[in-house]
Amino acid sequence: MAEEPSAKRHHAEMSDKRSNLVDIKVPGKKRNYTRTLKGVEFHGKEMLEIVCTSEPDKADEVISRLWRKLGGRPKRLTDMLQHDKLFTFAGFSIESDKEKLKLSGMEINPKKFIDIQRKWRVPYTGKEYGSLTDVAASVIHPFYKGMKNKINTQEDYKLWGTSELPDNLIEYAGVDAYAAYNSWFMIDYIIDGSEFAKEREANNFYDHPYCPF
Repeated sequence: MAEEPSAKRHHAEMSDKRSNLVDIKVPGKKRNYTRTLKGVEFHGKEMLEIVCTSEPDKADEVISRLWRKLGGRPKRLTDMLQHDKLFTFAGFSIESDKEKLKLSGMEINPKKFIDIQRKWRVPYTGKEYGSLTDVAASVIHPFYKGMKNKINTQEDYKLWGTSELPDNLIEYAGVDAYAAYNSWFMIDYIIDGSEFAKEREANNFYDHPYCPF
């Protein structure tokens, strides 16, 4: 079994519209800010660059940059969320995600929004997974099992959507998003392989072995 990565050594960049003379943080009060964490380590040797922003224009800027890398024209975040061909979005128990997006005036195309909890069950038992961390630990790497141990699930969740997030929660959100993406990628691959095997079996493929020698 692979060992968990060593302590993370990321560095952060802060950008906001506040005066340099006053820096008073009021809990629960919204304000515009953008924070970038670079070199966030997770399982294996890969690293993430995480951009956390409360500014819609900044989000559009990042999305446009990604579109240009794909050879397409710049797009806004809202366009990406509603796209019906290029993107599939995945989450775990997504009803709460939908409500949070609505608070920001956004909505993901319902035909392209996958709920992993509904699509994937515990192998051989058929039971529902209790959390995304359980799914990710099962299909990606055991590292993800301890994700929630790094945050206070009762107190830290009160900060989402209101206060400026501290680095540990930005890091958690970034790794959580990657876990959802990579979990569904692996699950979709497994499902496709299973369906292909069933199709071959239904066509009596295994009754007619072929040997080129």
